[in-house]
This record gives sequence, structure tokens and C-alpha cells, in this order.
Amino acid sequence: QAQLVESGGGSVQVGGSLSVTCVASGFSVSGYAMGWYRQTPGNDREFVAAVVWRDGSTYYADSVKGRFTISRDKAKNTVSLQMRSLKAEDTATYFCNADPRGSEFRKSAQPAGYWGQGTQVTVSS
Repeated sequence: QAQLVESGGGSVQVGGSLSVTCVASGFSVSGYAMGWYRQTPGNDREFVAAVVWRDGSTYYADSVKGRFTISRDKAKNTVSLQMRSLKAEDTATYFCNADPRGSEFRKSAQPAGYWGQGTQVTVSS
């Protein structure tokens, strides 16, 4: 059974740093793009960052470029998101995603695949 389990997140002040981590199990991640989306109440989930497992290519939303870093640990089937210089608008529930389309995920605005349960990130001033 495919499963994504997130950890990390929490509360921090503006300008601070946080990280979130996702562990994948129950499926082979080799052909997937692993990434993070976030969602605030009343809004759709929005793409944050992703890494193509096969070749390590990374992709970021413009709003987080230069502040967030996504990385993967192939030995542990883990993807992490390091968040720096956090802003109040980064406050959201962050969801781990495993997209079976690999690098092709960029061709669609609609995410696909497996989801984690979400973890809250709150940035306060």
C-alpha cells in the first residue's frame, strides 16, 4: 500500500526557517516526481517544489525560488523541503506528493498520484 508520511513543519516568525520531510513507502519511487504542494483554506492546492527522482532535476514555484530547497535521499526514499526567509504568505498546509508522470508532471496543471496527510506551516509576524 502506497504511503507518504510527512513530518516537520510548525510555527516560526517571519524570516525564520523550517523544514518538512516526507517518507515514501509501499511503491517504487524511481519513476516519480516527488514534491510539495500547499493549500490554504478556501483555495486550491498550489505547486511549491518537486524533484524528479530519476535524475534529480528540481523545479520551484516562482514564489519560493531562492528561499526553498528541495532534496531527495534515495537510500531512505525521503524528500525534504528546506524553507528559509519565510514570509507570512507561506503559511499553509503542506502536502507531499508522488506524481507517477515523473518529469512530465510539468505538462499538466493538475497534480496526480499519491498524497500525504499534510503538515501545517505557520509563519507569524
